[in-house]
Amino acid sequence: MSYKFLSSITSIFLFTTTFLFAQKSDYSTLTISDSLKENANAVVRLNQIDIIIASQRSMNIKNKRVVTVLNENGLGAIEAYENYDKSSPVKNILATVYDASGKEIKKIKRGDFRDVSAVSGSTLFSESRYIYLDYTPIQYPFTVVFESETETSNTAFIPQWMPLNDYAVSIEKSILNISYPSNLSFKYKEFNFSNFNVKKTIETSTQLSYTASKMLAQKEETASPSISYLFPRVMMGLELFHLEGVDGTAKTWTEFGKWYSEKILQGTTDLSEETKVKIKALVGAETDPIKKAQIIYKYVQEKSRYVNISIGIGGWKPMQASDVDRLGYGDCKALSNYTKALLSAVDVPSYNVILYGNPRKRDIETDFVSMQGNHMILAIPNKDKYVFLECTSQVDPFGYQGTFTDDRNVLVVKPEGGEIVRTKVYEDTGNTQVSKGAYSIAENGDLSGKVGIVSEGSQYNQKFNNDKLSPTEMEKFYKDYWSTINNLKIKKVTFKNDTEKISFTENAEISAVNYGNVSVNKMMFAVNAFNPLIQSVKRIRSRKNPLEIQRGSVDIDEIEIALPVNFSVEFLPQDVEINGKFGEYKTEIIKKDNNNIVYKRKFFLKKGLYTNKEYDEFRLFMEQISRNDNAKIILTKS
Repeated sequence: MSYKFLSSITSIFLFTTTFLFAQKSDYSTLTISDSLKENANAVVRLNQIDIIIASQRSMNIKNKRVVTVLNENGLGAIEAYENYDKSSPVKNILATVYDASGKEIKKIKRGDFRDVSAVSGSTLFSESRYIYLDYTPIQYPFTVVFESETETSNTAFIPQWMPLNDYAVSIEKSILNISYPSNLSFKYKEFNFSNFNVKKTIETSTQLSYTASKMLAQKEETASPSISYLFPRVMMGLELFHLEGVDGTAKTWTEFGKWYSEKILQGTTDLSEETKVKIKALVGAETDPIKKAQIIYKYVQEKSRYVNISIGIGGWKPMQASDVDRLGYGDCKALSNYTKALLSAVDVPSYNVILYGNPRKRDIETDFVSMQGNHMILAIPNKDKYVFLECTSQVDPFGYQGTFTDDRNVLVVKPEGGEIVRTKVYEDTGNTQVSKGAYSIAENGDLSGKVGIVSEGSQYNQKFNNDKLSPTEMEKFYKDYWSTINNLKIKKVTFKNDTEKISFTENAEISAVNYGNVSVNKMMFAVNAFNPLIQSVKRIRSRKNPLEIQRGSVDIDEIEIALPVNFSVEFLPQDVEINGKFGEYKTEIIKKDNNNIVYKRKFFLKKGLYTNKEYDEFRLFMEQISRNDNAKIILTKS
């Protein structure tokens, strides 16, 4: 071998070594552009996901995520974790930490990760595990390189790609590579690509690749829609898939629901004869299906408790109803299925419902047939509608959906097939808070008053757990609620929770010294003591995002006010009426006699999706209301 050839090999080796060394030095924070640091708590240097679907029953996912954390608020962007169970093991997991200059600080192998049960304090899902990096940084900035590899036989659920999934995080580069056999009918759907640097780099009958680069950190803006409706994402699925040991195929929701019902849910609702006899005795001679369901729902609430393990971690097949009956606890799937089994024992039909559960509404994507959702509830047919049951709650009224599952598209799984329906919509005018009360002002400005507040619709959801607060918690809640009343003393609060009407009543007695500001011979105080709008709407220059008011509401107040004797009214706020696209506001002050007035107020806020250009108009609308809610009366001593 000639010296010249050896020299060439040496040069290539040196070049490669130098190149690899240069690669490592890229973890220095000095190489991050200023534009990516702006408004960012963390910078994702690289997030590469390689998904290999080898067959209908085999999917391998490799992930490499390099994140530079700029400050404490950026720790959540590391995302160094994996969920796993016996059907979805973690093959490899590793994290390497680098300092600001790119020098390696620590290598963290699998044994140094925290590996815990997905449900604390329960042996029910002992096979469902959660492995995560528990690292406390010495200083900022620092960089974590996280690498993992998982395998699963469940190909029904392909994780969606979302290169940008949080505010205040910028993306240097994000890559998705997915390969699949051509005979499995792979499909995908793109969302929100405009205004972002995302490119499809490969698309063939067996491969799909995307690259996203230089995505600047986004500022969170008040009342924006969910990031799933704002930031780029790609949903993926197979028409021929595998789930929980069963092959499946579905082109329509009808097919998918039928398959899920027959292959996954079937055989999970068996109960002992002893339990069936007990339930039939509990229901007795009742024949009305809804009344039977009410009895059983109460029984489940009293007998069982919820353990928090979401769909996708604890598998998609519910545990046996007989096991829930014996143990007395379960996750959303288990408790929904258990309730279904009990209803079936007394001849009340019901269906499992798959959906996204969250106070921020999110729909099942109806034009993309695939395994979606993170939660399960139950639907009972009632004429041409459904009554939906949240089976994880020990306190929710029968049929009440609150804000966790209301007003969204969901999949009802029936034996004859799946059906997309919308859960209960709580109309704006039904989301009410009605306050009636009275207060008196003494000559020294002290306030003493009583008020009854009745909340219904989605506003019920905000209040109905108040009767379970400890005295300390209750004191804090009402001092926050009436934060505009200085020196507030809560004398007494009582509650009435009407679970049939779904109406929650608070009756409160309060007092406060110096509510009225006394100066020489005058006194001044805000007329609206009990329900002023105190939430200010932040001014946002050059707003990017649309404005979303997810739920509308109506507040109605009628308060009698006894003025101090020896004082006369010098100034009374004018009646106000505001009507606009966002809602309506009206106040009226009626002077009954020299020492008694009645304050009436109605504030109606409409739900809706508005453009970014309308945000400032909304801010001014709310400012107007807040200003009028703070209007003051002036009294003069006689």
